[in-house]
Amino acid sequence: MNRIQEPLKLKANFRTLMIPAIVGLVLFLLLQIVLPTAADPELQTSVVITKEEASLAASKFAKDQLGFPVEEATETLVTYQSNSALYGYLTKEKKLDEYNKTYEQQYPYDVFRVRFTLPGLDALLVDVHMQTAAVISYTLDAAHSSYDRIELNTGAVRREMLLLAEGNMTLSEKQALAEPWLQRSGYDPASLELLTQEGEPKLEYADPSKSVLDAQLKLEFTFEDRQLRSYQQAFDVPEQHTAYVEKQTQNALMLTLIGYGLFTLVLGILAIVYSVKTRAHTSFKRGVFLALLLFVIQMLNTYNLMPVFKAQGMSSFGIAFMMIFYVIYSLVFSALLYFSLVGGDGLWRKEDGLNVWPRAKEPGYGPYVLDSMKLGYLWAFILLGIQSIIFIILSLTLNTWATTDSEQSPYNMLYPWLFPLMAWFAGISEEAVYRLFGIKMVKKIVRSTFVASLITSIIWALGHTLYPIYPIISRPIELVIIGLLFSYIFLRYGYLTAMFAHVIFNSTLMGISLILLKDATNVVMGAFYIALPALVAYVIYRFNPQKKEKPYTTTPPEAL
Repeated sequence: MNRIQEPLKLKANFRTLMIPAIVGLVLFLLLQIVLPTAADPELQTSVVITKEEASLAASKFAKDQLGFPVEEATETLVTYQSNSALYGYLTKEKKLDEYNKTYEQQYPYDVFRVRFTLPGLDALLVDVHMQTAAVISYTLDAAHSSYDRIELNTGAVRREMLLLAEGNMTLSEKQALAEPWLQRSGYDPASLELLTQEGEPKLEYADPSKSVLDAQLKLEFTFEDRQLRSYQQAFDVPEQHTAYVEKQTQNALMLTLIGYGLFTLVLGILAIVYSVKTRAHTSFKRGVFLALLLFVIQMLNTYNLMPVFKAQGMSSFGIAFMMIFYVIYSLVFSALLYFSLVGGDGLWRKEDGLNVWPRAKEPGYGPYVLDSMKLGYLWAFILLGIQSIIFIILSLTLNTWATTDSEQSPYNMLYPWLFPLMAWFAGISEEAVYRLFGIKMVKKIVRSTFVASLITSIIWALGHTLYPIYPIISRPIELVIIGLLFSYIFLRYGYLTAMFAHVIFNSTLMGISLILLKDATNVVMGAFYIALPALVAYVIYRFNPQKKEKPYTTTPPEAL
C-alpha cells in the first residue's frame, strides 16, 4: 500500500504471480468443470427444453387428461423446482450417477413447474421433465381449498375434517380413482404395496422393485370433493437424512444470525462512530456513488427473483410487502457500506498514514486502477484453484456434500444475465466492511493484524452457512481460508486490488453458471461478465491517463 501524498504505484511482481495464476485456473477448470462433465456423459449431451416448450407440454396434458380450461388462465408461470432432499441424499451416499442412469428419466429430481392460474385464483401445477418434456406429476391448487389448512388439525377433529374435504371417501373409492393413473404410468396396482389405511387423508403406494439404498419410490394421491387433487411420484428419502438436514439448517440459521448478523451490525455501528471521529482525515462525499450502486444492484436482484415469490404463492399484497422490506434492507446495507468506506479510509489515514483507498485524480490513479485489475485477475485465478483443492480435502475428510437450491437458480430469474451483477455487490461491500474497515477496527482491540484478519474472516464466513452445503461447518472452513487470503491481498495491495480480486472471483463462478445454460444469450453474457472488470478498469484508466497527471513534488511546502 502507498503512503499518503505519495504517487500511486502498485509494487507487485506480475511475472511471479503469473505461474500460480495459470495453475490455479487450470485446476479450477479441470476439477470443477472438465472432470465432473466427463464423469457424467449426460451433461455433455442433454439439452434443457425452453420454458415455452414446458408450458406447451403442460397445457396439452391439462386439456387432454384433466379437462382443465387452460385458455381461461390469467397467468402461466414456469419455474424451476428441485427435490433437494433426494438430490442431497444421493450426493451424500455417492449414488447420484447410479440414479441418473437408472431412474432419472422417469423420476427426475429437477423439473419445470408450470402453474396455470384461473380468474378465481384456482391453479393447476404441472411438473415437466426438463429434457424430455414428459409430464411427471400434477396438483390442483384450489384457492379456497381447506385441504392444506386441515393439516394443522390433530386427532378426531383432523380426521373428520379430512373426510369432509375428501367428500367422505372410502379407501376403495380412492383406489378406484387412482388406478387409471397408475396404469397410465405403467404400474401394475397389484404389484404395489399399499401404505394407507382406511380414514387416512392421502393414498400412498410403495414400489418394492424400485429403491436406492433406503430411498424408496412412493406414489402419492390426494383428494378433495370426491375428486383427485394431486398425483406425485418420487423417491422418499429416509427420515434420518431429513432430520439431519433440518438440524444442520437450524444450526446454520443460528450461526448466521449471531455470528454474522450481530457482529456485522456491531461493525456497522462502529463504522458510523469512526466516520465521525476521523472526519478530518477522510471525506463524506466519498462512497456515495458505491453505496447508490449497491442499492441499485440489490433492488435489481430482488426484482429479478419475482418468479420465486410468485411460485411460493405470494399474493400481490405479499409481493408488495416483500419489495418494501427489501427496499429497507437494501438501504440499511448500503448505509453500512458507505460508513465502512468512510470510516475505514479515515482510520488508515489517521493512524497509519496509509492511502488504502486512493481518490480519483490523484497522481498515478489511472495506471493504479489498471494494475489493480490485473492483479485482481491473477489472484482470483489463484483463489479459484485453492478453493477447488479445499473442496477435495473437505470431501475426503468431512464427507462434504451439497444439494440444489431452486430459489437461487438462474432458471428462476426473470433475466438470468442480471445475476452476475451480484458479484460486484459482494466484492465492493464485503471488502469494504470486513477488510477496509473491519481489519483496522478489530486490530484496535486485539493488537494483532493476523488475529484481526482471522476474526473478520470468521464473521464473513459465517454469513455463508445457509448455503445447502453439509455439514454446515464446511463452508466456514473454506471461506475462512479464502477470507485470510483476501485479507493478505488487501494488506499488501490495498482496497481496489482486493475488491477486483473478489469481483473477478465471483464473476468467473457466476459467468460460468450462465455459460452452462448453453443458450446463446447467456453464453455471451457469461463471457461478458468475466471480462467486465477489465472493461471497467480500462474505462477508468482512459478517463485518468498518465499524461494528464500533475508531476509529483517531493520538496516540502515549508522549504518552498
